[in-house]
Amino acid sequence: MPQSRADVHVRSFSWRPVVASFLLLPAMALALFSRSSAAQEAPVVIPAPAVTMVETGPSAKAVFAGGCFWGVQGVFQRVKGVTMAVSGYSGGSAETATYELSSTGTSGHAETVEVTYDPSVVSYGELMQIYFSVAHNPTQLNYQGPDHGTQYRSTIFAINDEQAEFAQAYIDQLDATGLYEGPIVTTIEPFEAFYPAEQYHQDFLTRNPTWPYIFLHDLPKIEALKKIFPDHFRAEPVLVGQL
Repeated sequence: MPQSRADVHVRSFSWRPVVASFLLLPAMALALFSRSSAAQEAPVVIPAPAVTMVETGPSAKAVFAGGCFWGVQGVFQRVKGVTMAVSGYSGGSAETATYELSSTGTSGHAETVEVTYDPSVVSYGELMQIYFSVAHNPTQLNYQGPDHGTQYRSTIFAINDEQAEFAQAYIDQLDATGLYEGPIVTTIEPFEAFYPAEQYHQDFLTRNPTWPYIFLHDLPKIEALKKIFPDHFRAEPVLVGQL
Protein backbone atom coordinates (compact mmCIF):
# COMPACT_ATOMS: atom_id res chain seq x y z
CA MET A 1 0.00 0.00 0.00
CA PRO A 2 1.25 3.54 -0.67
CA GLN A 3 2.66 5.25 2.35
CA SER A 4 0.13 7.55 3.99
CA ARG A 5 1.30 10.80 5.43
CA ALA A 6 -0.31 9.61 8.68
CA ASP A 7 2.55 7.12 8.95
CA VAL A 8 4.94 9.98 9.69
CA HIS A 9 4.95 11.50 13.17
CA VAL A 10 5.33 15.11 12.05
CA ARG A 11 4.69 16.61 15.47
CA SER A 12 8.12 15.64 16.78
CA PHE A 13 9.77 14.97 13.42
CA SER A 14 10.74 11.47 14.49
CA TRP A 15 10.85 8.48 12.18
CA ARG A 16 8.39 5.75 12.94
CA PRO A 17 9.45 2.15 12.39
CA VAL A 18 7.29 1.98 9.27
CA VAL A 19 9.30 4.81 7.72
CA ALA A 20 12.59 3.22 8.70
CA SER A 21 11.41 -0.03 7.18
CA PHE A 22 10.39 1.79 4.05
CA LEU A 23 13.89 3.14 3.59
CA LEU A 24 15.24 -0.43 3.68
CA LEU A 25 12.99 -1.71 0.91
CA PRO A 26 14.80 -3.24 -2.03
CA ALA A 27 15.35 -0.90 -4.94
CA MET A 28 12.99 -2.85 -7.17
CA ALA A 29 10.14 -2.64 -4.66
CA LEU A 30 10.75 1.07 -4.24
CA ALA A 31 10.64 1.58 -8.00
CA LEU A 32 7.33 -0.26 -8.25
CA PHE A 33 5.97 1.75 -5.37
CA SER A 34 7.02 5.00 -7.01
CA ARG A 35 5.41 4.08 -10.33
CA SER A 36 2.16 3.21 -8.57
CA SER A 37 2.09 6.57 -6.82
CA ALA A 38 2.98 8.45 -10.00
CA ALA A 39 0.21 6.74 -11.95
CA GLN A 40 -2.30 7.61 -9.26
CA GLU A 41 -1.34 11.28 -9.07
CA ALA A 42 -0.14 12.01 -12.61
CA PRO A 43 -0.66 15.61 -13.81
CA VAL A 44 -3.08 16.34 -16.61
CA VAL A 45 -2.42 18.94 -19.31
CA ILE A 46 -5.61 20.98 -19.55
CA PRO A 47 -6.82 24.09 -21.39
CA ALA A 48 -7.03 27.47 -19.74
CA PRO A 49 -10.45 28.74 -18.66
CA ALA A 50 -12.58 29.72 -21.63
CA VAL A 51 -13.76 32.86 -19.83
CA THR A 52 -11.88 35.48 -17.88
CA MET A 53 -12.62 37.05 -14.53
CA VAL A 54 -12.03 40.75 -14.07
CA GLU A 55 -9.73 41.34 -11.11
CA THR A 56 -8.73 44.72 -9.72
CA GLY A 57 -6.43 45.84 -6.96
CA PRO A 58 -2.85 44.94 -6.09
CA SER A 59 -3.68 41.79 -4.13
CA ALA A 60 -6.28 39.01 -4.07
CA LYS A 61 -6.83 35.69 -2.34
CA ALA A 62 -7.77 32.18 -3.43
CA VAL A 63 -8.42 29.27 -1.09
CA PHE A 64 -7.85 25.71 -2.33
CA ALA A 65 -8.07 22.26 -0.76
CA GLY A 66 -6.59 19.31 -2.61
CA GLY A 67 -5.30 16.62 -0.29
CA CYS A 68 -2.27 17.04 1.93
CA PHE A 69 -1.47 20.73 2.18
CA TRP A 70 2.29 20.10 2.06
CA GLY A 71 2.27 19.56 -1.70
CA VAL A 72 -0.41 22.10 -2.55
CA GLN A 73 1.44 24.79 -0.63
CA GLY A 74 4.71 23.77 -2.24
CA VAL A 75 3.24 24.14 -5.72
CA PHE A 76 1.72 27.57 -5.22
CA GLN A 77 4.83 28.86 -3.43
CA ARG A 78 6.63 28.38 -6.73
CA VAL A 79 4.16 30.30 -8.91
CA LYS A 80 5.20 33.74 -10.09
CA GLY A 81 2.85 36.39 -8.75
CA VAL A 82 2.03 34.47 -5.58
CA THR A 83 3.13 36.58 -2.62
CA MET A 84 2.17 34.09 0.11
CA ALA A 85 0.81 30.55 0.36
CA VAL A 86 -0.13 29.34 3.84
CA SER A 87 -1.18 25.85 4.89
CA GLY A 88 -4.23 25.69 7.13
CA TYR A 89 -7.79 24.55 7.68
CA SER A 90 -11.17 25.66 6.30
CA GLY A 91 -14.67 24.28 6.54
CA GLY A 92 -14.99 23.83 10.29
CA SER A 93 -14.89 25.86 13.48
CA ALA A 94 -11.99 27.62 15.17
CA GLU A 95 -12.13 25.12 18.02
CA THR A 96 -11.36 22.19 15.73
CA ALA A 97 -8.78 23.91 13.50
CA THR A 98 -5.88 21.70 14.57
CA TYR A 99 -4.03 18.90 12.86
CA GLU A 100 -5.03 16.43 15.56
CA LEU A 101 -8.75 17.16 15.33
CA SER A 102 -8.97 17.72 11.57
CA SER A 103 -7.22 14.39 11.01
CA THR A 104 -10.23 12.58 12.49
CA GLY A 105 -12.27 13.55 9.44
CA THR A 106 -15.14 14.69 11.67
CA SER A 107 -14.31 18.39 12.12
CA GLY A 108 -15.62 19.59 8.76
CA HIS A 109 -12.23 21.02 7.96
CA ALA A 110 -10.23 20.34 4.85
CA GLU A 111 -6.48 20.76 4.68
CA THR A 112 -6.36 24.03 2.79
CA VAL A 113 -3.93 26.51 1.30
CA GLU A 114 -4.68 30.23 1.32
CA VAL A 115 -2.99 31.80 -1.70
CA THR A 116 -2.34 35.54 -1.80
CA TYR A 117 -1.40 36.79 -5.25
CA ASP A 118 -0.91 39.79 -7.49
CA PRO A 119 -3.61 39.70 -10.20
CA SER A 120 -1.41 41.79 -12.51
CA VAL A 121 1.10 38.92 -12.59
CA VAL A 122 -1.05 35.78 -12.25
CA SER A 123 -4.82 35.54 -12.55
CA TYR A 124 -7.35 33.53 -10.59
CA GLY A 125 -7.97 31.56 -13.76
CA GLU A 126 -4.29 30.67 -14.10
CA LEU A 127 -4.17 29.59 -10.47
CA MET A 128 -7.20 27.40 -11.12
CA GLN A 129 -5.52 25.82 -14.13
CA ILE A 130 -2.49 24.93 -12.00
CA TYR A 131 -4.76 23.63 -9.23
CA PHE A 132 -6.64 21.29 -11.57
CA SER A 133 -3.57 20.24 -13.54
CA VAL A 134 -0.62 19.62 -11.20
CA ALA A 135 -1.54 20.51 -7.60
CA HIS A 136 -3.87 17.55 -7.10
CA ASN A 137 -6.16 15.00 -8.77
CA PRO A 138 -9.72 16.43 -8.86
CA THR A 139 -11.32 13.08 -9.67
CA GLN A 140 -10.56 11.48 -6.28
CA LEU A 141 -13.51 11.78 -3.90
CA ASN A 142 -12.50 12.47 -0.29
CA TYR A 143 -8.95 11.26 -0.77
CA GLN A 144 -5.71 12.08 -2.54
CA GLY A 145 -3.29 9.28 -3.26
CA PRO A 146 -2.69 7.40 0.00
CA ASP A 147 -4.51 9.92 2.22
CA HIS A 148 -8.20 9.19 2.85
CA GLY A 149 -10.90 11.18 4.60
CA THR A 150 -13.02 14.28 4.08
CA GLN A 151 -10.13 16.37 5.37
CA TYR A 152 -8.38 15.54 2.09
CA ARG A 153 -11.31 16.48 -0.14
CA SER A 154 -10.97 18.50 -3.33
CA THR A 155 -12.66 21.82 -2.60
CA ILE A 156 -12.54 25.41 -3.73
CA PHE A 157 -13.52 27.77 -0.95
CA ALA A 158 -14.99 30.64 -2.97
CA ILE A 159 -14.42 34.01 -1.36
CA ASN A 160 -17.26 35.59 -3.34
CA ASP A 161 -20.00 34.72 -5.83
CA GLU A 162 -17.79 35.65 -8.76
CA GLN A 163 -15.16 33.09 -7.78
CA ALA A 164 -17.84 30.46 -7.24
CA GLU A 165 -19.42 31.04 -10.66
CA PHE A 166 -16.03 31.10 -12.36
CA ALA A 167 -14.98 27.87 -10.67
CA GLN A 168 -18.18 26.07 -11.63
CA ALA A 169 -17.87 27.19 -15.25
CA TYR A 170 -14.30 25.92 -15.38
CA ILE A 171 -15.24 22.58 -13.84
CA ASP A 172 -17.99 22.18 -16.46
CA GLN A 173 -15.50 23.08 -19.19
CA LEU A 174 -12.91 20.58 -17.99
CA ASP A 175 -15.45 17.79 -17.53
CA ALA A 176 -16.51 18.26 -21.15
CA THR A 177 -12.95 17.76 -22.42
CA GLY A 178 -12.78 14.09 -21.40
CA LEU A 179 -9.14 14.55 -20.39
CA TYR A 180 -9.57 13.10 -16.92
CA GLU A 181 -9.92 9.49 -15.83
CA GLY A 182 -13.38 10.26 -14.44
CA PRO A 183 -15.68 13.13 -13.53
CA ILE A 184 -14.34 16.00 -11.49
CA VAL A 185 -15.57 15.72 -7.89
CA THR A 186 -14.28 19.08 -6.69
CA THR A 187 -16.84 20.86 -4.56
CA ILE A 188 -17.33 24.60 -4.26
CA GLU A 189 -17.95 25.76 -0.71
CA PRO A 190 -18.51 29.32 0.48
CA PHE A 191 -15.48 30.69 2.28
CA GLU A 192 -16.11 31.40 5.94
CA ALA A 193 -12.72 31.35 7.62
CA PHE A 194 -9.15 30.21 7.19
CA TYR A 195 -7.07 29.05 10.14
CA PRO A 196 -3.30 28.75 9.61
CA ALA A 197 -1.88 25.32 10.41
CA GLU A 198 0.71 24.64 13.05
CA GLN A 199 4.16 26.07 12.38
CA TYR A 200 5.74 22.66 11.74
CA HIS A 201 3.46 22.24 8.71
CA GLN A 202 4.53 25.49 7.05
CA ASP A 203 7.06 25.28 4.20
CA PHE A 204 7.20 21.54 4.87
CA LEU A 205 8.05 20.51 1.32
CA THR A 206 10.96 22.93 1.09
CA ARG A 207 12.34 21.99 4.50
CA ASN A 208 11.96 18.22 4.06
CA PRO A 209 12.63 17.29 0.42
CA THR A 210 14.07 13.87 1.30
CA TRP A 211 11.11 12.59 3.32
CA PRO A 212 9.68 9.54 1.54
CA TYR A 213 6.18 11.03 1.40
CA ILE A 214 7.45 14.32 -0.04
CA PHE A 215 9.79 12.56 -2.46
CA LEU A 216 7.10 10.24 -3.81
CA HIS A 217 3.97 12.38 -3.77
CA ASP A 218 4.91 16.05 -3.80
CA LEU A 219 8.23 16.67 -5.57
CA PRO A 220 6.75 15.28 -8.82
CA LYS A 221 4.17 18.08 -8.61
CA ILE A 222 6.95 20.66 -8.56
CA GLU A 223 8.57 19.06 -11.61
CA ALA A 224 5.21 19.02 -13.38
CA LEU A 225 4.68 22.71 -12.62
CA LYS A 226 8.09 23.51 -14.08
CA LYS A 227 7.44 21.43 -17.20
CA ILE A 228 3.80 22.28 -17.92
CA PHE A 229 3.79 25.91 -16.77
CA PRO A 230 7.35 27.16 -17.42
CA ASP A 231 6.24 30.79 -17.72
CA HIS A 232 4.68 30.65 -14.25
CA PHE A 233 7.41 28.67 -12.51
CA ARG A 234 9.98 30.19 -10.19
CA ALA A 235 12.78 28.18 -8.68
CA GLU A 236 12.89 30.03 -5.36
CA PRO A 237 9.64 29.58 -3.42
CA VAL A 238 8.03 32.32 -1.37
CA LEU A 239 8.14 30.95 2.16
CA VAL A 240 5.97 31.54 5.19
CA GLY A 241 8.72 31.42 7.78
CA GLN A 242 7.46 32.33 11.23
CA LEU A 243 3.76 33.20 11.27
